[in-house]
Amino acid sequence: MRQRKNVSEFDQSEPEFLISCLDRHEDWAVIICLVGGGQEINLGEAGIQEWVDAILRSFPDWYAYISPRLTDSEYSSGMAVRQLRDRGKCVLKEELHLTVSMRSFRAEQLSAFVKNLLDLDLQRARELYASFQDRYPIVLTRDIQRAKEWIRAHARGGERYGVLASSSAQRLKPYAIDVRVKVDPVHWFLNPKEEDVRSSFYMEDVATEFQVQGLELDWACVTWDADLRKGDDSWAHFSFRGRRWTQVRKPENQRYLKNAYRVLLTRARQGMVIVVPPGAPNDPTRRAEYYDRTYEYLADTGLPIL
Repeated sequence: MRQRKNVSEFDQSEPEFLISCLDRHEDWAVIICLVGGGQEINLGEAGIQEWVDAILRSFPDWYAYISPRLTDSEYSSGMAVRQLRDRGKCVLKEELHLTVSMRSFRAEQLSAFVKNLLDLDLQRARELYASFQDRYPIVLTRDIQRAKEWIRAHARGGERYGVLASSSAQRLKPYAIDVRVKVDPVHWFLNPKEEDVRSSFYMEDVATEFQVQGLELDWACVTWDADLRKGDDSWAHFSFRGRRWTQVRKPENQRYLKNAYRVLLTRARQGMVIVVPPGAPNDPTRRAEYYDRTYEYLADTGLPIL
């Protein structure tokens, strides 16, 4: 609004502004919001939380009909939902939760598997993977070249594949994966394999969560760096600054990093390979312990080792 409409004093969030437009009606209005969970990956994004906060803050006369599952961890809105219910104008309806993922038609439970994987619910992740492993292959490896060969062997015809990595995966450069090189999504997603090295088919340029959010591949090679590491009973979050890793301490930035991996792990329609590199003994920025526990955790979910 400030840049395109020259409204210098504009201070509303997107949900608050949209509700305000419908709030001008003198009789009634309905807003239907389809909001994915765990998709906030950038500064200022608040997801479903901001819709609830906007109602609490500015629109006390509005009723909210919501899914009771908004209290799940990926939505980060449990407290706001409780406040909305306490206000007395909130109706919980289980039918409002869209349980079937249309992205991965071979694995309706893929999103639930990724959720439990990132929530460190190992037992539930194992159960969910076992329920779809025959129709949606996911394999685990420490060898990027072997991963690429697996992808090429499984893709048929024009099925699209490519390499994905977190935007903060700064220490994958020794494997020719440099997230600082920005890809053009048009070339990456649309150009054919025979004609353009910028195409995802070449598996030379890597796309991050920002290029692939809301889009899909048929097969994905997801590379996992030391920015998100398995700890004793939680994830450890890191950002590479200058010449070393520094721990991410702000809760919102930790959430963005976790959600980045949620996005990457749910891009493939037909299957994926996850690569956790082995590290390097002569490189203090790629110590084996930065990667080993993550690899062991993923292997414990039952993923076959490539």
